[in-house]
This record gives sequence, structure tokens and C-alpha cells, in this order.
Amino acid sequence: MPAYRHSIASKLPAVGTTIFTVMSRLAQEHNAINLSQGFPDYDCDPALQDCVTRYMKAGHNQYPPMAGIPQLREAISAKVHALYGASYDPEHEITVTPGATYAIFTAIAAMIRPGDEVIVFEPAYDSYVPALEVQGGKAVYIGLKFPDYHINWDEVRTAITPRTRMIIINTPNNPTASVLSAADMQALEILTRDTGILIVSDEVYEHIVFDGAAHQSAARFPGLAERSFIVSSFGKTYHVTGWKMGYCLAPRELMTEFRKVHQFNAFTCNTPVQYALADFMQQPEHYLGLAAFYQKKRDYFRERLRESRFSLLPSDGTYFQSLRYDDVSNEKDIDFAMRLTRERGIAAIPLSAFYHEPPGHKVLRFCFAKKEETLFKGTEILRRI
Repeated sequence: MPAYRHSIASKLPAVGTTIFTVMSRLAQEHNAINLSQGFPDYDCDPALQDCVTRYMKAGHNQYPPMAGIPQLREAISAKVHALYGASYDPEHEITVTPGATYAIFTAIAAMIRPGDEVIVFEPAYDSYVPALEVQGGKAVYIGLKFPDYHINWDEVRTAITPRTRMIIINTPNNPTASVLSAADMQALEILTRDTGILIVSDEVYEHIVFDGAAHQSAARFPGLAERSFIVSSFGKTYHVTGWKMGYCLAPRELMTEFRKVHQFNAFTCNTPVQYALADFMQQPEHYLGLAAFYQKKRDYFRERLRESRFSLLPSDGTYFQSLRYDDVSNEKDIDFAMRLTRERGIAAIPLSAFYHEPPGHKVLRFCFAKKEETLFKGTEILRRI
């Protein structure tokens, strides 16, 4: 096609291809073990696949209700009440979405206006800031404190201004694998009390918290629940990231605004998959056993690297493990990650990709949501470095 001759004033001039795409493509080019992008290399439960097929063959292939089929919203409501003691009305306060990233974008699009300030904790999942900037919002960055990536709540208090419209939290956190405590959530609850500040709580790894700790959902805390869009992911829970299925919880007034945007964008999502997930959620063991499943993989990965030249940072949740490489190389993390992929045959994500101004820490993130044989091969490479 002929070149487009008119100038384009990009809404996102600093945004390029995501680091996940870059590293996965590089891994494929060099036939490297891909521990970069966060998805399993094993399949989901065959019973879930059979359930989807059954509903397809039964004719559930047309548009479902905009907010999601009632059975699935009711199952979500029951789960949230059982786990967190919070009651969400399936009719007005729960919406099924085509993925969690979509739900986060939709919440931001519904509530952020030009000039609004949004507090973002770094390192931050890379979709947050573009989502708010395209709406004219301004990111106010607060760094999580290295090396355990905790929040200094005094810094948050100082960062709040009359223009603060929203705070985005992510627990368990991608990429750091840190987890907010009940004390953290209470601190946030106190800071936002008697304000108009909204919360987007990204909780896609809610079922992957280790060492007996409990996930502290914003739904547990009334002062947060009343102002929060809480987002979760079926993809992370059931090993089906490619299905792009998630959901959002919010009080009725907030969800009304969320659905105004949703109905003119995706409108709804995959019908037979919704029916299958509604059935699958009737067996809580499918998600209640997830923490033990991934903790075994985390412990295996960590034990294999304990005597390596890499330093293990804490991994309290998610299916990620960050490694410091100070004793291995002086390279920038992106350069080191690319060289590991090309020369050693193993791909990881450089943590600098999750900052607007990288602090210079020498850290790579690895995904351990893999078969044991994959983890064995990957750690063998790292142990030899």
C-alpha cells in the first residue's frame, strides 16, 4: 500500500511493542527455553475442554447477555462471598470480561478524565500507564522498595493531591511476586477514607499465594470495596490464558459506568466458555489447590538455583521468580536478557521494562508455570552460568 502521508499525533508516542512479545519472539528465533512470558507450557484440565465442547454442541454459540451469563456471575458471587465474606449482586455488580487487562482498561476508561492523576506503583504491569494516558490521565509513580518491593505508605500520603482520582494496586504483584498484607490494605483504606479516590485492584493471581498466607482482596475491606474495581482472571486460574476470560467486581454505581464503556467495546465474550466456567466453578478444589500446585514449582525452581551465581529474591505469590545477577554480569538487564536468549538458550524478562525510569537494579523475571522437565532444563542452563 502507498505510504500514509498525513502526520499522526499519537496518543501513545512512547509506546512500542511489549517486552513480552519481544522476548517470546527472540526465544522462538533461537529455539530457547521460554521462561519469559507468563503462561503455562501444559494444558488445562481435559474436563474443562470437554465441558466447552459440550456447550458448543448443545447450541450455546450466539450472543450471551452483555454482562455475562447469569450462571457464571452467580458462581463468581458465591466464590467471592465464601473466600472474602463480601456480597456482590450478580445482576448489577459483576461483569464477565474478555480478559483481565480488558477489565482494567475499561475501568480506567470509564472513570479517568483529562488531567486526573493516577498513582501507580513501580515496577508496574505494562498495561496500566498506557490505559490511563490514552484517556488523558497522568501517572504519579511511587517505587516499590527494593529488594522485597514493599510500599512506603508515607510516600503515598504525600503523593495524594486534589487531582488524585485513582490508585492502582496489584496483589499478588506481577512482576515482583510480592503480596500486600492486611496491614497494607488497612493503610490504603485509611488513606482513601472520606475522599473521592477510586481503586483498581488487579488480583489476577488471587489464588496463587504461598507459605500459608491469605490473599488480601480489596473485597475484604469495606472501605476499599466501596470504591474499588476488583479484577480477576480465569486464564490464570484454570491454565487457559489464551481464552482471554476474566471478570470485574464493583459497587452498582461504579459498575453502571463500567458497563457503559463495555457495551460499546467488546459488548460481551465467548458464550460456550462462560457456560463451561460456570460448571467448573462448582468444584472449588479447582482453584483452592492452585497455591500448593505452584508452590511446589516455585520451591523446585528455587532449590535448583540455590547454589548458582544468581541471588533469589522473595516470591510470595504469582508464578514468577526474580533473580539478581549482580555477581554474573554488569550488563543492563535488557542486554543481559537478550544475550542469555541468543547465547545460552533461555529467555527471561528484564525488570526495567516495568519502570518509566529504570532504577538500575540487575534483575530478571522468570516464569515457573512450566513442566518440571522445562524447569530442569532451564535451571541447568542457569546453574552453568
